[in-house]
Amino acid sequence: MYLEKLMLQNFRNYTSLNMHLNKNVNIIYGNNAQGKTNLLESIYVLGLTKSHLSQLDNHLIQTGKEFCKLKAIVKKDKIKTKYEIDYTLEQKSLKIDNQEIKKITDYINNSLNIIIFYPEDLEIIKGSPNNRRNFLNLELSQLSNNYLKLLNEFNKLLKIRNEYLKKMSKNEQYDKTYFQIITNYFVDKSLIIYKMRKKFVEKLNENCGKIFFEITKINDFHLQYVPNFIEDDNNFKEKMLEKLNKNLNKEIKFGSTLYGPHRDELEFFLGDKNLKIYGSQGQKRLAILATKLSEIDIFKQFKGTSPILLLDDVFSELDDIKKNNIIKYLSSDIQVIITTTELKKINKKKFSSVSVFKIKNGEIVKTEEVEKNERKSL
Repeated sequence: MYLEKLMLQNFRNYTSLNMHLNKNVNIIYGNNAQGKTNLLESIYVLGLTKSHLSQLDNHLIQTGKEFCKLKAIVKKDKIKTKYEIDYTLEQKSLKIDNQEIKKITDYINNSLNIIIFYPEDLEIIKGSPNNRRNFLNLELSQLSNNYLKLLNEFNKLLKIRNEYLKKMSKNEQYDKTYFQIITNYFVDKSLIIYKMRKKFVEKLNENCGKIFFEITKINDFHLQYVPNFIEDDNNFKEKMLEKLNKNLNKEIKFGSTLYGPHRDELEFFLGDKNLKIYGSQGQKRLAILATKLSEIDIFKQFKGTSPILLLDDVFSELDDIKKNNIIKYLSSDIQVIITTTELKKINKKKFSSVSVFKIKNGEIVKTEEVEKNERKSL
């Protein structure tokens, strides 16, 4: 899978953009605040229907405009597919091959597969547990056709259960039978989410330690999935129902469900050192990068195609050895779009095929394109 053409209208600082991309490596360089991050954001939005930088869709519309449009032509197995998202101040519409898609889940399940690394990803480790759960949810939503639907159903059940707990805390009347039915469904959904998250983290651990070592020459980086409600899936439902029943008075006191996937944790370790507590800024940055790079093989395995890799200023603050160690993972069968403020930070000769674009004030110009056969003379 690769993005062949990107078209933007009134998106962030892009009044109009019509851009053809290299199916291997694309380097976009320019000063800060020119639109490099906005460009990657638009591709991410086309894949997941929302921004990784803003919760409000209105923020995507250029100041003073009433709408924006994002379009992409994606090629997979010689078949081209057109994706389009239109935003107004009131709503957004999704289309695939000019056919309107009503459900976001249906769009995402048939859309671009995106892996993104950007500076704020450090918050996955540094920030709250909610950041790490969001990471699991976003990646699994792309990998599994059912996960996003499952998560939506789980969140609805959680909301209903919490409403009942609040009623109980206020000694209000409630339907005990219905509460137990909701709790049973809640546990059923919890089990499936638990199993899917557990399997995903296991898959990440198959490669992330090796990638971290290849970049840093430091051993034993790994992830640890920490569910707050159960330690294994043997007799899961019985154990969880028992835990919820045993702690019902506590939940009534707080008016909230205290156990379930909505309180899971994901931890990043280097040996026995928890990187959130003891890791340096550089170690955290490379831990996230190794984790993201380890997803490439998972996408290939579960989706049958390579994802599109977006790297926002990934090479800043890295020495030449680490840069070259990262570049070797950017193989010719995956499309990569890299942003940088300094073109000299990236050794273009390491890539089999590369297009270079200069950006200034939302205007993009291709400055160079080098194929492998041309590089023999370099």
